[in-house]
Amino acid sequence: MTDQALTPSPGPVAQLAAARGETWLDKLGYVGRLLWRDKGGLLGLLLFLALVISALFAEQLAPHDPVLQNLRNAKQPPAWQAGGNWEYPLGTDNLGRDLLSRIIYGSRVSLTVGFFGVLIAGGLGLIFGLVAGYRGGRTDSITSTIVGVVLALPYLLFVVFIAGVFGRSLVNVILIFGLTDAPIFVRVARGEVLRIKSSGYVESAISIGAKPARIIFEHILPNLIGPLLTVASFEMSAMIFYEAGLSFLGLSVPPSVPSWGNMLEAGRSYLRTLPWIATFPGLAIMLASLGMNLLGDWLRDVLDPRLRRSRR
Repeated sequence: MTDQALTPSPGPVAQLAAARGETWLDKLGYVGRLLWRDKGGLLGLLLFLALVISALFAEQLAPHDPVLQNLRNAKQPPAWQAGGNWEYPLGTDNLGRDLLSRIIYGSRVSLTVGFFGVLIAGGLGLIFGLVAGYRGGRTDSITSTIVGVVLALPYLLFVVFIAGVFGRSLVNVILIFGLTDAPIFVRVARGEVLRIKSSGYVESAISIGAKPARIIFEHILPNLIGPLLTVASFEMSAMIFYEAGLSFLGLSVPPSVPSWGNMLEAGRSYLRTLPWIATFPGLAIMLASLGMNLLGDWLRDVLDPRLRRSRR
């Protein structure tokens, strides 16, 4: 048996990195050209970067204290409407708090929940999916049954019930999303492991007695990065939506914390008289989710060699 038959197949990320050139600048340039051809992916990246920059530099970007109340400036319309003031570009809410500043700070809650929620869910999904797919047998059967039962439950009702039991806090929301979203990653990881395990190079490595650790770390894990990264981008978008929904229901972060969901809940009583209080945080949620979905579509197309070939 030749050494070539035992050479691990590079994963999608490795294939993309090795596609053009040998230096990191060449690889980044290749990725940049792929991104430039897909305007949707470019827009998604720009929206995602705007979310990240807003969250990281909220103190520098926000013109006012997001929790400072000033009833003398309450209910001011956006600056471009009659009676508006450019000191408050997006207007103020019923308590005189600057909406622009609250939206900027609210991006921190959404990004924190989305990032750490996906990190927990992806980590658990990778571990359990890898073990179930590689070991097979009873382990795979039990894992698949548990995943099927959890995914059969109405997700939003399930999350609302758990959040109502454990109370409202940022840590609780992250843990709830991380644990309840893990079955999706388990299913994806398990399916990919079963596919990779049945490939020729893995079967060849097993036949000559290669240790499981080598097979997992050199043959299987590199090929899991692409699919899991794509799923993570879509699930992060979903978590931003669900966190806003929990805040709207009063089950996420405390009311004193600026979040897009809390702003929606506060503005629902003024939809007819002061529509901007709920409109702008709603637009922020929509743009953040749109950016993650567009970026996820682009990642899926780039990291899946079959889709790349079909687009040529």
